[in-house]
Amino acid sequence: MTQQTWTAVDEYFNAALLPADPVLEAARARSEAEGLPDIAVAPTHGRLLNLIARIHGARRILEVGTLGGYSTIWLARALPPDGLLVTLELDPHHAEVARANLKAAGVDERAQVRVGRAADSLAALAEQRPEPFDMVFIDADKPSNALYLEWALRLSRPGTVIVVDNVVRDGRVVEADSPDPAVQGVRQLLDMIAAEPRLTATAIQTTGVKGYDGFLLALVES
Repeated sequence: MTQQTWTAVDEYFNAALLPADPVLEAARARSEAEGLPDIAVAPTHGRLLNLIARIHGARRILEVGTLGGYSTIWLARALPPDGLLVTLELDPHHAEVARANLKAAGVDERAQVRVGRAADSLAALAEQRPEPFDMVFIDADKPSNALYLEWALRLSRPGTVIVVDNVVRDGRVVEADSPDPAVQGVRQLLDMIAAEPRLTATAIQTTGVKGYDGFLLALVES
């Protein structure tokens, strides 16, 4: 199996299952033109997030890591008209691009972009004592994964679904002595989940246009 094969299969799935979407394509184009890194989720993964949110009947979604708002659009589209998505982004320029993309997608009225360190934004959000979130998507700096999960639990309820992206790291997640902070961040996340009785979780390996990686899916039980 090669990257060429993985990409070809993704392209086939996209053509078969995902109709052309000028809004999402424009969001990717704007992000590229503004110099954002090409690390947004693949279209098939964006559709997966959208389906999870819709199947779950999510009304309130928290996203940690906005980038250009590509995954944000997928998630916001799953919400009912009175739904709310709060997305957190460190980089002011990325946030500006994301806001433009969300506006162009027609979902800006139900998607809030908060700028700053995610840890600070999460603490400020918790102080507001918001209604619990029904779904949380974590896709930010990997060394902070465990911290983001801790806050996600504080802001969730029994039944909340938590998705964490990029947990395989090209297979390097198995390297206990890895010097890569991202790998260690994923391993700390897994250790935390294993010791957390409120969570039931699984992790899925994936291949595709983004290479070899995977995601974690968890359910808050209590």
